[in-house]
Amino acid sequence: LLLSIFIMAPVFAEMNEVAYQPYVNEELTTEEALEAASVPLKKFMLKQTSQDDLDFFIDLAKIEEPEGGFTEEYVQTELSLTVIVPSFMISELKRAFQMGFMIFIPFLILDLVVGSTLMSMGMMMLPPAMISMPFKILVFVLADGWNLLIGSVVSSYNW
Repeated sequence: LLLSIFIMAPVFAEMNEVAYQPYVNEELTTEEALEAASVPLKKFMLKQTSQDDLDFFIDLAKIEEPEGGFTEEYVQTELSLTVIVPSFMISELKRAFQMGFMIFIPFLILDLVVGSTLMSMGMMMLPPAMISMPFKILVFVLADGWNLLIGSVVSSYNW
């Protein structure tokens, strides 16, 4: 949650500046403030969304292509949040699974090595997880896993 707030802070600040403060000062109506607040949010989500996922949800929504095509200006101003939000979520889920898989591979290799070593030593009754778990924790700590993980997550967002 705190990492999400950290990543979204520039977007929240822009939404505050262009929508909330004018709304509080009664310069905008509720509808105008909601429309103004959606612009920075759309911009952020579109930067993180893959074109394939966006095209997929445009097709699902049966949105007809405008005369000039789906230009960047059209997508940012005219495309509804009901298309952008699920596209963003699918892109984020794909990225999360890719990151999880990349984290899983070294630990899987460690399990295979420990399991093979135990089998070759004739220790078939000893669970490999009992031996490999301390090694997994040690590798994660020695590789500075938390900084690598959090740094990768934060740097994966395009501001």
